[in-house]
Amino acid sequence: MEFRLLGPLEVVEDGRAVAVGGRQPRRLLALLLLHANEVVSADRLIDELWEGRPPATAPNTMQVHVSKLRKALPGAALRTRPPGYVLEVDAERVDVRRFERLVRDGRAAAARGDAGAGVALLDEALGLWRGPALAEFAFESFARPEITRLDELRLVAREERFDAALALGRHAELVGELEALVSENPLRERLRGQLMLALYRSGRQAEALAAYRDVREALVEGLGIDPSPQLQQLEHAILVQDPSLAPPSGTEQRAATVLFADLGVGEHADASAGAIATALEEVAAAGGAAERGIADAILATFLDQDATQRAVATAVRIVERLTSDFGGRLRPRMAVETGEVDIDPTGRTSGRPVSIAARLVRDASPGEIVVGEQAAERLGGNLPSPRVRPA
Repeated sequence: MEFRLLGPLEVVEDGRAVAVGGRQPRRLLALLLLHANEVVSADRLIDELWEGRPPATAPNTMQVHVSKLRKALPGAALRTRPPGYVLEVDAERVDVRRFERLVRDGRAAAARGDAGAGVALLDEALGLWRGPALAEFAFESFARPEITRLDELRLVAREERFDAALALGRHAELVGELEALVSENPLRERLRGQLMLALYRSGRQAEALAAYRDVREALVEGLGIDPSPQLQQLEHAILVQDPSLAPPSGTEQRAATVLFADLGVGEHADASAGAIATALEEVAAAGGAAERGIADAILATFLDQDATQRAVATAVRIVERLTSDFGGRLRPRMAVETGEVDIDPTGRTSGRPVSIAARLVRDASPGEIVVGEQAAERLGGNLPSPRVRPA
């Protein structure tokens, strides 16, 4: 069972939405999810649910709401723990916690010089967002601090991703996205610097300098302060065409198909090594290049002719072997997408198809292979197995 707060509140089990009706039960669930695996006192829940003005019947009414949640979510561990309640859940099953972990991992990968992995992880993190965080609770007092925190973390994640993508030499494709985000956050100097660098590396020096003048004018006139020393140094480097601003070399752009395989090991840790070996064997046999992802996940890249067909066929074989060889204990999910990818000198693959496949695999049911829009177009409607479906 998965719980989603990065957008409207959703509960999903085996790829299907679980109905959670009623305004107060939904608010109660959101509150418990924001404090997942923590005991939240009944007094605090009552205070939050009725915004400091609870009726005399509030304790009994809340018990009714708890009972409704337990009936709606029989797979969830909603337990009574003095002095209140706790929702016990694997952190990876709550999109907020998964988002936070992916941002940490992406930042760490970029910091150690693995920009490709950094972009992939941050793309996966940002792909969890389905709209404004806690969208239906935007005007609720209990949600506003968390919404503010998550919005800031989302913006930071986008900045971290821009840095990693710039390190891969993907400046040209970033300009439009950066311009849009700068217009929404005109005083965000880190974003402005990233836009200046992307423009300069794209051969648009005059526009890069104009971007600096715009932020300087906004800061001086609006706040009475100058741009940061870092931004001033970047402007000077652009003016003198400092060689240190040159884009990195060595990253290759290729048309490819990627297969993102979640092997579905879960609590069956004893099956992990065997499942990974099976997946790697099938990828190698089909002429793909595989790299380990987080936990029991594999990213495989297929190049040249028939790449999409080979990737999908490989996904089908992996699912069938894992299902049969491990007695149905594993719950593998696969996703395939086609497009332009970046392959760095170490062989790591990143780019939009990787991000899309990482997002699609979360929506796959156990044993299912979801095919992205571009990959489906390449297949021409020829789906080789009932396990395969278009996104």
